[in-house]
Amino acid sequence: MRPEAGQVLHFSEDSGIRAFVPHVAATARQPEAYVWAVDHEQAPAYWFPRQCPRAMAWVRPGVTTGADRDRIIGAGCGTRVHAIEYAWLDAVRATTLYAYRLPADRFRPFGEPYPYAWVATDPVEPLGPPEPVGDLIARHAEAGIQLRILDDLWPFWDQVTAGTVGFSGIRLRNAQPRFVKCGLPRPG
Repeated sequence: MRPEAGQVLHFSEDSGIRAFVPHVAATARQPEAYVWAVDHEQAPAYWFPRQCPRAMAWVRPGVTTGADRDRIIGAGCGTRVHAIEYAWLDAVRATTLYAYRLPADRFRPFGEPYPYAWVATDPVEPLGPPEPVGDLIARHAEAGIQLRILDDLWPFWDQVTAGTVGFSGIRLRNAQPRFVKCGLPRPG
């Protein structure tokens, strides 16, 4: 599920949104009210239940080393990987997610050093009814994006953020606490 030319997407578990009104998100790092959307490149980062913590990494041409590509992405395994915790797998399988197509000309790019989202400061109406995204695991497979299911996101995240790959973490505050040592039961 990707936007067509002249569109951006907003993903939601709510199929009844008639208009998107700018708001300050609870997790916002800026005080401005926005309507948030994503483009073709960033859409796969939202093929998850809203609250699902996920760590994502991708090859950056001319930047990512061969060693990091093999170690983090995997030798011969495409250019992008998304990771979630086992605890979220049932939710990923069961969640019905909808994509709202929005007019791109109402939005501007947002993010530094490169745009990772699109924002509007005025209300925006969808171009049509929301579309079910379908099987979220299948969307990853069709896009050639690895989907890793891990007991603990933190060792993967630590490798990703210390390497030369591009990366993004969404809702990591919802991830399980770090293990004292990977593979050992969580204390208490």
